[in-house]
Amino acid sequence: MLASPVLIPEFIQAVSTVIEENAEEVTALDQAIGDGDHVTNLQRGLAALGELATGLGALGWSGALQKIGMSLMSTVGGASGSLFGTLFIAMSKSLRDKEMSLQTLSDAFAQGVDAVKQRGKADLGEKTLLDVLIPVANALQEAAAKSLPLPQVLETVNRVAEAGVESTRDLLATKGRASFLGERAKGCIDPGAKTSQMMISAIARVLAASATPP
Repeated sequence: MLASPVLIPEFIQAVSTVIEENAEEVTALDQAIGDGDHVTNLQRGLAALGELATGLGALGWSGALQKIGMSLMSTVGGASGSLFGTLFIAMSKSLRDKEMSLQTLSDAFAQGVDAVKQRGKADLGEKTLLDVLIPVANALQEAAAKSLPLPQVLETVNRVAEAGVESTRDLLATKGRASFLGERAKGCIDPGAKTSQMMISAIARVLAASATPP
């Protein structure tokens, strides 16, 4: 098993912390090309997950991810709530009756990202969170195919996620409020891509620490 669901409260805490620590930076990004409420919306959803955290581990991966997805949809609101909720609910369906392993994780994440693409009617290169999620999904599938060790997987995922964020800087936005800015959106990093990268990296840090002998 790649990781136990008992780590879920640690994942939620790590994600909450990194969003809080970078709230000012991400809000500035969002004010430049979006509505300026991305961080506030995420923090509301993470606060709700924090209240559920202690009971999630007992549900197993599929049950926990389903509950996380439903909670995010009802508390975050807007596009972010719908997209992140869709990601976790689709992952939950993929993991039903399966143990967590690199292969099942890569399959579940790929299915979740496909569901986000369908829900958002977006794809790679459109200056959205998918510019992080799609490359990470591809990297996970490649890592699973090669049976790479966990430290190498986490290093690769972090590198790919960071590159995905940076790729949004010079892209034209085709979705959301940023799409109305045209060329003026160039030079700005997409805030949804940035928070996606930060959350993925926070989870990777927890996984790395849990796999390191004390």
